[in-house]
Amino acid sequence: MSFQPANGHRIGSALALFALTAFAIAATWWWLGQPVALPPSPLDPGEKLYCVSYAPYRGSQDPLVEGTRVPATQIDQDLALIAKYSNCVRIYSVEDGAADILASARRHGLKVLDGLWLSGKADKNSQQIAATIALAKQYADVISAVIVGNEVLLRGELPVADLIAAIREVKAQVPEPVTYADVWEFWLRYREVANAVDFITIHMLPYWEDFPIPAEHAAAHVEAIRDRVAAAFPGKEIMIGELGWPSGGRMREAARPSPSNQARAILDTLALAKRDHVRVNVIEAFDQPWKRWLEGTVGGQWGIFDRSTGAPKFSFSGGAISDHPNWPMQALAGIMLAAATFAAAFLASGAKLAPAFFWWRMAALSYLPAVLFGWAVAEIAPESFSPGGWLRALALVAIAAAAPIVCAVACAARRPLPALSTLLGGARIGTRRDALTWALGLSVLLLVLLAVQTALGLVFDPRYRDIPFAAVGAAVLPYLVLWVSTERRPGAPAMAERAAAFVLAAAAIYIAFNETFANWQAVWFCGALIGLAFILARARVAPGSE
Repeated sequence: MSFQPANGHRIGSALALFALTAFAIAATWWWLGQPVALPPSPLDPGEKLYCVSYAPYRGSQDPLVEGTRVPATQIDQDLALIAKYSNCVRIYSVEDGAADILASARRHGLKVLDGLWLSGKADKNSQQIAATIALAKQYADVISAVIVGNEVLLRGELPVADLIAAIREVKAQVPEPVTYADVWEFWLRYREVANAVDFITIHMLPYWEDFPIPAEHAAAHVEAIRDRVAAAFPGKEIMIGELGWPSGGRMREAARPSPSNQARAILDTLALAKRDHVRVNVIEAFDQPWKRWLEGTVGGQWGIFDRSTGAPKFSFSGGAISDHPNWPMQALAGIMLAAATFAAAFLASGAKLAPAFFWWRMAALSYLPAVLFGWAVAEIAPESFSPGGWLRALALVAIAAAAPIVCAVACAARRPLPALSTLLGGARIGTRRDALTWALGLSVLLLVLLAVQTALGLVFDPRYRDIPFAAVGAAVLPYLVLWVSTERRPGAPAMAERAAAFVLAAAAIYIAFNETFANWQAVWFCGALIGLAFILARARVAPGSE
């Protein structure tokens, strides 16, 4: 390479624009990682939470797997941590170590809201009832109340008459107050249950409402619903048996899971509850990865304590918390991708280094994909809980990493995206040109397949599916820059691409309206689908290429 003055100027332009891009990536992640101020704490100095839901499972432990047994030492470690911040734990079943939980709670000075699990299996219900009665007598000094059934009416597994009979059977034989726990709507639907219980236990999870409630309005929503239920049952105490917010996972309309929103929803609600002298049980003590199989990524991220640090995820005394505490590493991942993109463009330019406007184009091609790449990498582990999920997540992130590099080389070579029919028809391999054709074509083909599969999932079964807006957005943007940067060639419309474009565009429109425009994750994802659909719809098959 000859370093003439013109080339020296162009090298300087390339380095300067890379430095500017790296700075913009770092600045964006610094902004995203800034701590969010928390509301004032509702707890007085030394005051603890009334109660938290406790499930003892860690890692791969799964109560849905027959034979799962939690070691007593593990339970004791958990309750030792919980006892620092709460006066009580709520459990849901007499199986999987309930006796160990009660014994450990006694050692650590914790009270227990003891639950028995009712279902549609009569023999199983009888076992739960008998075991609960025995434990209630043995641990009368530990158990503060017995909860007979959890959301069994919501699940439709037991007639209301059978539920009432179970409540009365337990109530006649235990010394503790007895209640039933369900979503608030079902107390209003089956009001006769209130006559069988000592107090009413309602569940209110604003994130999961049919019309999701944003975190900033969660406390007001809980207060309004609690007042509505209290008006329906005058003279009965109303306890909030589940109140919580997820720290991660997909948005539902404007309800966004995040550490700061988890803190805000819980602290705001506890403040109102304390003012009105309402007992609140927070769900839940620790993240439960096994719930991801039932409720998607968000299902496993409702815990308020972090076992790895031995502390709450957020401070109950106020302060601030970052939604992206690992932002320096995410910024570094993006900067490394941008560096690889600029390096690929530099090498592809060869002796004829591109002018300054080309490097501005590389900056545009690198910046947002690099920012989104760091976001996508951070979501791989929490969103992957099956072999297929891992494969899909890793494939999307791999495309997000490859797309800016491959498109940078194509921009330098002034090469447009090839038609997929040309690729599948068998372009010759062996030259640099054909290698680039394969790299462009295969990456786009894989992206289209994954985008269609993900989009259709969000159309037909969206409730528990994640929205991979970061990975898909990071992958699509470089191809849009390449499309704008290269000359369109004449040819017949590529019919396979047009069919895929129609599916993606139709899915994007449906998803955007179904998720609502308040869900910015869905908006980003749908924007990426529309961008990919646009590229595919404009694809042409060059004459003589098939």
